[in-house]
Amino acid sequence: MRMTAPLEVGMTVKDLARMRTFYEGVLGLSFVSEGVVSPENSAKARLSDHGYRVVRLQTQTGERIKLLAPNRPPTPRNDKAGQLLDHHSTVYLTFISDDISATVAAALAAGATLLNAEPKTEMRPGIFLAFLRDPEGHVIELVQHEDITTNRNNR
Repeated sequence: MRMTAPLEVGMTVKDLARMRTFYEGVLGLSFVSEGVVSPENSAKARLSDHGYRVVRLQTQTGERIKLLAPNRPPTPRNDKAGQLLDHHSTVYLTFISDDISATVAAALAAGATLLNAEPKTEMRPGIFLAFLRDPEGHVIELVQHEDITTNRNNR
């Protein structure tokens, strides 16, 4: 396969307005579009028997996140105990930040929950990260490279 556009990720949400505010306001994504998918079409795609609304947001570098709000509220996941990698099919989004401390503070103020023991963990020399749950429980990772030109070398 050859990619023809940057990666897109879809996320099921309950409160579309709240999640849009979080991803735009805290993480700096830009609004692209909003649409409605009928129950008939969403059932054919095995997404929902009830239809859904979708908001597309885009990062400054072109990747997109689709916030998908089913017309019938989704059931909650039960994977909040233990370590992230203790759960099969754990998925998280990674955002590379220029100021991880400020981004963590803004995320916490907007209703996110810190998963790390501390707001910023140095994983390797010059590479810092923080794991959080957004206001609806999706896991996000924030990463800051002291020098992105030397640290981001696909290791």
